[in-house]
Amino acid sequence: MSELMKLEKLLVSGCISRRQFLRSLSILGLAGAVSPTLWNSSAQAQTPKTGGSFRLGLRGASTAESLDPATYGTGVINNFMMGAIGNCLTEVDHKGRIIPELAESWETNASASAWTFHLRKGVTFHNGKTLTADDVIASFNHHRGEHTKSSGKSLLKAVTDIKKLDNHTVVFELESGNADFPYIVSEYFFIIFPAKDGKLDWQPGVATGGYKLIELEPGVRYVGERYADYWKEGRAHFDRVELVPLSDSMARTTALITGEVDSIGSVDVSTVHLLKKKPGIEVNAVTGTQHFTMPMFTDVAPFDDVNVRLALKHAINRKQMVDILLAGYGQVGNDSPITPANRYFNTEMKQRSYDPDKARHYLKKAGLDKLSVKLHIANSAFPKAVDAAVLFKESASNIGIDINVVREPDDGYWSNVWLKKPFCGSYWDGRPTEDLMFTTVYAAESPWNDAHWKNERFNKLLVEARTELDSDKRRAMYWEMQEIVKDDGGTIIPVYAQYVFANRDTVAHGPLAANKDADGWRALERWWFA
Repeated sequence: MSELMKLEKLLVSGCISRRQFLRSLSILGLAGAVSPTLWNSSAQAQTPKTGGSFRLGLRGASTAESLDPATYGTGVINNFMMGAIGNCLTEVDHKGRIIPELAESWETNASASAWTFHLRKGVTFHNGKTLTADDVIASFNHHRGEHTKSSGKSLLKAVTDIKKLDNHTVVFELESGNADFPYIVSEYFFIIFPAKDGKLDWQPGVATGGYKLIELEPGVRYVGERYADYWKEGRAHFDRVELVPLSDSMARTTALITGEVDSIGSVDVSTVHLLKKKPGIEVNAVTGTQHFTMPMFTDVAPFDDVNVRLALKHAINRKQMVDILLAGYGQVGNDSPITPANRYFNTEMKQRSYDPDKARHYLKKAGLDKLSVKLHIANSAFPKAVDAAVLFKESASNIGIDINVVREPDDGYWSNVWLKKPFCGSYWDGRPTEDLMFTTVYAAESPWNDAHWKNERFNKLLVEARTELDSDKRRAMYWEMQEIVKDDGGTIIPVYAQYVFANRDTVAHGPLAANKDADGWRALERWWFA
């Protein structure tokens, strides 16, 4: 494809502005080659069309999934329920900003310890019931009770009470301030379902989103049909949407090429150059907060010794993984889940690299000459995870560290391996704020603390930073926390990966979000057929 054609596609799809387009033309000396009709085409492309059946192929499904929002965790059910079936109080837009969704506005007190949300009027659930404050309260309380097993519980730990002022006004009272609370209520756990007799009525899968649930077979099939009375203007353009679970990367690619699906996530970057050459296929890459991880149980030997953890962190060749696994679609990780896309990313933290001498040094400090560990892995953990484990084994073998790669079945990996085995692979889409990422995975009591890691100083700073409204002071706290996680934490983070997804050129979209895969998990709601 010529440079002019590439630029025209970017303009028409909304990925670059007219000013950026003209600047690029000027640099390339192509200003006189543009058809006058292009501006009309660009304007028309940004007017979404209604209709059609859209199929999106994704990895990360599980047969253990449930409609219960307290159980959400794998990528497919999250994407389907938040991108098609339901809504939250707030939403993260394509620029990473928090914007209104079911709440049309909100305000807080001076200490950020009380947040008042004003609900939109006239919003209806798919069964015709009108949204009220009772539904919001029941939806959040579902994750708060003493006996709840919700992974969202830790995010609401500071909430002491949720009060109804009237049918369209809800107040969240916190034991201490949280400047990021509007981001918390945008998390996929907190989709609003109707209340019934004071409890959450999630079983029918009825919510307020752009599509009604038609069919859901966990790990197999997810289908929605446009809800005619959807409250959100300019969204939910397809007549029908379907998520197709495709854990194998080759199966995803083949399904896109043959037209079995219209778009896929988690494109295999080793073959992306070939996919780009296929007629009728477009590839998109955006930089966000995604990162691949290898958590170790810090309360299980030998990982309970920080020197063993540091030896392993220095025994992995991060640059090699970026080159081989990501084909350049990402950058080296630094054993901290806060990425360059985050607001308070520590730009002065020294980059960790492959260093056999330091690895041997820390082994010696642990009283060891050699080390043998099992790394449980499957490609469902993250793209090319098995290859990553083999590369890790090779780089560590030169140091006296034997990594026994235990290949686990892709099916059932998230229910049978992650959070069960002491050393395994995982991935995180990341979170739009530092507090959300740290609270979800690294806080001592988080149910998703997949390294069983506890650090007194870290947890103290986590609480203090959450209530600190001075930006400079918050930055200093988050920078220190990243250093603590890097040096004491139980998680190896070798790479920060871009989101790479592809679609047929019959699919149109506006500017793409980078907070999660597939346009922030909103492709079903935001995209349309050209």
